[in-house]
Amino acid sequence: MTDAEALIRCITVLHGPNLNLLGRREVALYGQTTLAEIDEELARRAAAWGFRIRCFQENGEGELVRRVHEAAETAGLLLNAAGYTHTSVALRDAIVAVGIPTVEVHLTNIYSREPFRRRSLLAPVCIGLVCGFGPRSYYLALQGLIDHLKDRMA
Repeated sequence: MTDAEALIRCITVLHGPNLNLLGRREVALYGQTTLAEIDEELARRAAAWGFRIRCFQENGEGELVRRVHEAAETAGLLLNAAGYTHTSVALRDAIVAVGIPTVEVHLTNIYSREPFRRRSLLAPVCIGLVCGFGPRSYYLALQGLIDHLKDRMA
């Protein structure tokens, strides 16, 4: 398999600010699962479907934008932009600029939380959004993205 073929079967997973604290941050809201555990399960599931993933966590908006740009080399993007979901025009513009299928993902149901969290600037430029299922949100988002990619490859 060439490097180009390998990237066709690669998905970038990008976690935003404070997600590195999962498992110990607001456990009643976000649960006890750590980010490392989520990434390990995503890798296992992706491999079962013939894909690989590369995962990154960044706390700064500029670093997230840079990672979205780098994701352009891969088949698709799972993005939990955390608090930047509701504020970052720069992230929205980066998603549009790279032009790869992107799924927005959140552990909690953003529509049942504070009013300022109920608006996503990213959702309109993503192929889908999964939220409210805890770590399963990531796994459902991955399955949806892989199904979408396989449909495009057929």
